[in-house]
Amino acid sequence: MTTLTEGVYTAEFLLSEANGKRSREVVTIASGNNLGVGHVLGKITASGKYADFDNDAVDGTETAVAVLYADCDASAADKEAVVVFRDAEVSDAKLVWTDAANDKAGGLVELAAVGIVARS
Repeated sequence: MTTLTEGVYTAEFLLSEANGKRSREVVTIASGNNLGVGHVLGKITASGKYADFDNDAVDGTETAVAVLYADCDASAADKEAVVVFRDAEVSDAKLVWTDAANDKAGGLVELAAVGIVARS
């Protein structure tokens, strides 16, 4: 018998959000990023584009501000993507951190500051 493995689905991290599309925004993911659903994002100050959250960065991405709604491959060029931006509850276990040991604790506090609350 063949074993099948399911991947992660679009918005699988999302527990609840505001009515309509109030919680979501369309943003530009900076080129060089190939990110999966649930990835925590920071905003690059100079360009206004979004990229992988990194607590040690100094370009604006050191502040967690959004969560990627669906996979986005911006490896070759900037790409528009939907993010959860405000007024939402998310599954702590399904958020994606590049360096969870270094980024998660502070990142969860920063997400809560913009209205994205992680639940266990």
